[in-house]
Amino acid sequence: MVKILAGEKGEGKTKKMIAMANEASKEAKGSIVFVDDDSSHMYDLHYSVRFVDTPKFIMENPLVFRGFVCGILSQNSDIETIYIDGLNHIVDKISDQEFVSFIQELEKTSKEAEMDFVMIISRKAELLPAEIQQYLI
Repeated sequence: MVKILAGEKGEGKTKKMIAMANEASKEAKGSIVFVDDDSSHMYDLHYSVRFVDTPKFIMENPLVFRGFVCGILSQNSDIETIYIDGLNHIVDKISDQEFVSFIQELEKTSKEAEMDFVMIISRKAELLPAEIQQYLI
């Protein structure tokens, strides 16, 4: 399942997602992964949450990012949830229709791998495409 936290910058989305990841880590039977575009929140996460810092990797488009995520999944078959902060750096570079396709592909990946994605989009929920509304939390 794909879940999206949407809202403008400064609304506390990252803090909420960190709390979600930390809470999930207490009950998880598998691994919890937190992907971020900087390392500033690394120490806010429980030690059992695997932190992935992405600046050293070039994410030119959603297809590259999906490949990156699949690489994470291929290395660990017991991942329960991947939390993604900083996705807006990719989303801002694509059209709304490309974004919808990207989320639909992540949904397929989620079902195939039997795991969940939770991600942040720095955009007002009402400005997201109609097809994305079902993923908002």
